[in-house]
Amino acid sequence: MSNHATLAPSVLCVYGSPRIRGNTDLLLDAFAAGVEAAGGTAQRVYLRNLTISPCREIYACEREGRCALNDDMQPLYDALRTTDAIALASPIMFYNVSAQTKAFLDRCQAFWCIKYRRGEPVTDHPLALRKGVFLSVGGSKGAKLFDGARLTVKYFLETVDAVLWNTLTYRTIDARGDIAQHPSALIEARALGGELVEAVRRELAEVSRDRP
Repeated sequence: MSNHATLAPSVLCVYGSPRIRGNTDLLLDAFAAGVEAAGGTAQRVYLRNLTISPCREIYACEREGRCALNDDMQPLYDALRTTDAIALASPIMFYNVSAQTKAFLDRCQAFWCIKYRRGEPVTDHPLALRKGVFLSVGGSKGAKLFDGARLTVKYFLETVDAVLWNTLTYRTIDARGDIAQHPSALIEARALGGELVEAVRRELAEVSRDRP
């Protein structure tokens, strides 16, 4: 978790693209740079470099309060519990997030069981509802291109006591480097990173003032 005394918010930045240095990476890089320029910390997680098995629906999480699969998802559970904000970036594949991102999200079924089946808190974070951001690119012009992914991310965030605070989505971004040719995307992503840090900093300050 961030040092609340110094109000330097921590943001978990989850890179969900299978392509190294692709458009999604560049977009989240710009966002993370904005986080750091505003005095926050960006914890970068590249899902393509991790071994995260799909959820097997064995419900050990309901019985034991934790996921039984011992892979690279385990450290991410702690990161999701303690970070001050979450930024998730994924390209659109068949009108939803990438396979790497979906495996990560599905393994958060453990949080769902802890929260709704066991009736236990998933985090002791001082903010009752943390902020989440979704960044995405897609190759087509479809009017509903991002609808499925946005809903998926929204309900994932609710499960970890967060709310979908803002989104940045860009159509007709497909070939490597397309995002860098967009007139405003990287500027907007960097600005949003800074805005998120300032918003979380204000909330943390309010919580600190209210505490004895």
